[in-house]
Amino acid sequence: MRITVMGTGYVGLVTGATFAAAGHDVACLDILPERVAALNAGECPIFEPGLPELLKAGLASEKLRGSGEMASEITEADLTFICVGTPSRNDGSIDLAQVESAAAAIGDALASGERKHVVVVKSTVLPRTTEDLVLPRVLERSGRDRASVGFAMNPEFLREGSAVADALQPDRIVIGAADGLARARLRLLYAGAECPVLECDPRTAEMVKYASNAFLAAKVSYTNEVANLCEAWGIDFATVAEGMGLDDRISPRFLRAGAGFGGSCFPKDVKALRTAAAAEKLPVAMLDATLVVNESQPLLLVAWARDALGSLKGKRIALLGLAFKPDTDDVREARAAVVARALLDADASVVGCDPQAAANFTALCDIKIAASAEAALDGADCAILMTEWPEYAALPPAVFAERMARPLVLDGRRALDAKALRNAGVEYRAIGLGGNK
Repeated sequence: MRITVMGTGYVGLVTGATFAAAGHDVACLDILPERVAALNAGECPIFEPGLPELLKAGLASEKLRGSGEMASEITEADLTFICVGTPSRNDGSIDLAQVESAAAAIGDALASGERKHVVVVKSTVLPRTTEDLVLPRVLERSGRDRASVGFAMNPEFLREGSAVADALQPDRIVIGAADGLARARLRLLYAGAECPVLECDPRTAEMVKYASNAFLAAKVSYTNEVANLCEAWGIDFATVAEGMGLDDRISPRFLRAGAGFGGSCFPKDVKALRTAAAAEKLPVAMLDATLVVNESQPLLLVAWARDALGSLKGKRIALLGLAFKPDTDDVREARAAVVARALLDADASVVGCDPQAAANFTALCDIKIAASAEAALDGADCAILMTEWPEYAALPPAVFAERMARPLVLDGRRALDAKALRNAGVEYRAIGLGGNK
């Protein structure tokens, strides 16, 4: 099939590259010539394992290309996927400006042709957006009737750090088709899928995405709240989580205690769902609690540092890991930023390091950046692990014991070897670890 993808960000690039890998003819569209040129040169603007290789393979096979020729590309395509951003506004609601702009551009392109076309929303949008915004805007701008343009919502379930694998081998596909044309083409597109395929209407598909992310976020916050109780009562939460996870109704996934969730999805989606519900005076106590716990959780680490060091003024604090999770350079809603700002407010000297995200993080928070973990630890009064990059877990305990002014390690991800560190003379405390004190 011939496919156009609007948006060359995270979702758009992964979507386009994986469709090209499946043998489809894909054009990733962007209005900025430099982005188109970079894509066609094989440059990947984000750190995502496997994506640079997939982009280059698509370009080499001539199944994938960047293009700024929206009108000609869209009119000749079978489907156009809207993969643009839906960022949060200050009040927590989502900004649909890019979705609206994409719909208008698709409508303008379709005005010059008669070929049947299907518009698929893959951006994360609230229920009714496909029906109430995208559909009417495309039809209005194109002058087309419903018989010649199909509409669908096909949410993405990509995890940063494993997005390529998630796209190539999804655990489920949701086809929220508004009509028979869209349903038929998406069935054909996903005909070889080996995972469950759910067919529904667009607003249900939109809600599946939000409900999934909100549930996982709530599970993380619940896990962290129980882990805090365990830590206070001298219980190792890891064993509690193991016992919980043996119940197949619960499962062991997302039962890891830590400093909270971040990234481009969970915080944004929970806030958007909560704000939309509040606008219609619908109660969402679970969503409220999920966000409250997530905001307070990383501040435990700052409180622990203060308990151990007294005043934080002038103390050198090393932050190991700045991305919101390993295997990405994404720092959106990173818990490291919450911790760094609180430390800076206490007049601490904060130095951070990260294998991929350091440059992105300095745009969020003005801290010193070290070239390596060892350099960050030199002379530090405290080290706080914020991202469980494998290279930090692999650091020999002697690195902490010998390089730090005071070998105090606070583990916000429960990723370090407590016994080995303590045997080396390091003060070690982790979220949910019984016997911390």
